Amino acid sequence: MPQEQRNTRVFLNAPQSTGSFISAFLEPALIIASFIAASIAGGAPVDRSGIAMCLLVFALSFPGVNRFKQKPLNAAIDVLLSWSTLLTILALCGYATDSFKLFDERVLVGWGVGTPLLLYAAAIAGGAWLRREAQQPSARRAVAVVGGGPLGVRVAGALAKQHEFGVDFAGYFDDRIDDRLAPEARNRRLGSLNELRDHVLRHGIKEVYITLPLGSQPRIVQLLASLQDTTASLYFVPDVFGISIVQGRLQEIDGVPVVGLLETPFTGANRLIKRLSDIVLASIILVLISPILAAVAIGVKLSSPGPVIFKQKRNGLDGGEITVYKFRSMRTQDNGPVIQQATKGDPRVTPFGAFIRKTSLDELPQFINVLQGRMSIVGPRPHAVAHNEQYRRMIKAYMVRHKVKPGITGWAQINGHRGETDTVDKMQARVAFDLEYLSNWSLALDLQIIARTIKLMLFDRNAY
Repeated sequence: MPQEQRNTRVFLNAPQSTGSFISAFLEPALIIASFIAASIAGGAPVDRSGIAMCLLVFALSFPGVNRFKQKPLNAAIDVLLSWSTLLTILALCGYATDSFKLFDERVLVGWGVGTPLLLYAAAIAGGAWLRREAQQPSARRAVAVVGGGPLGVRVAGALAKQHEFGVDFAGYFDDRIDDRLAPEARNRRLGSLNELRDHVLRHGIKEVYITLPLGSQPRIVQLLASLQDTTASLYFVPDVFGISIVQGRLQEIDGVPVVGLLETPFTGANRLIKRLSDIVLASIILVLISPILAAVAIGVKLSSPGPVIFKQKRNGLDGGEITVYKFRSMRTQDNGPVIQQATKGDPRVTPFGAFIRKTSLDELPQFINVLQGRMSIVGPRPHAVAHNEQYRRMIKAYMVRHKVKPGITGWAQINGHRGETDTVDKMQARVAFDLEYLSNWSLALDLQIIARTIKLMLFDRNAY
């Protein structure tokens, strides 16, 4: 997804629809209703343990996700991912508290199968209702964009996609002549800024999106003063498309509005969720793969002289240096100021090393790094310190990827950017996916990346 589209989505969430408010309560209510229905159908009473389950589910699922405007396939995938994540958390809680025996297995199975079907049906029905309501003349909202530049065109495009949900894009207002406007805006220019107020009053414009550059502050202030004499809702869209936004959001500090542009997704509860999931999954995986670890260690030792584990300095959270473990796959151990990346047919790689690199078995010791807190299971792949010093000067926002712990696997790797990055373009593409991961992190996304990584370990040919 292009960065400019992601930024439009981050900053163009206003206004909040009735559907958002309804979905906040609807999803947890439906999950609880499904549990009660499964209990009644299974002949099990909703006792204290059932009430405790309902309270826990409400706490974990509130506020619900608004899927009313999603495409059916996207809604189905989102429902399955979020429900699988919730079930995983409940299963871990049930195992830790030994509370599975308090519930009838038939009730749990019926609830597990019936809930996603109910949530998907609600998403489709809600979307159909919103579309039907949006066709009513009283529900239509005429909107105008101030500024016919590239930013205004992007905002207008985002608004046009909401047509079936009641948004009617009227056109642009700009003081510049047509030759200075973006080509898409020239034929839809409605007038100058001085004409905007009268047009809003005459034609019932409900919303105005101001996309003028920050350098036009005097004009913006004058425009706001004139529009406050109308009932139109006003939105200012900051021109931040030159910035790689991570977790962009509007916050406030003691009543002062602050726009967050670059922020780690792992703060507050998200930080706890990420760390707990890393500890639980890494512990389970290390126990399961312990025979593989022993076999690979023996293979490395027999393949060539040298240590089994290769320790390399990498940049971790906030750019600090960390030591990362790998099974040694080469005859040499480069860890200095100049490091040559492995290439296809690299003579430094041993035959056994080529095998474990191709299957990613050389990365398995990094689960120990995860337990140490140096790494996460999912995150941007760590590069050698020497490579970071090289690429931070060449790629914009390269170091932003270090706002989180590096990962054993990542969004870039499962999207084809695994293995050698022998050109700046390849590294730039990898960084773009890393930043997209930071902008859109969720536990469900982590689980999806882990599942797809397992598939790639068996079938991918891009690593060497």
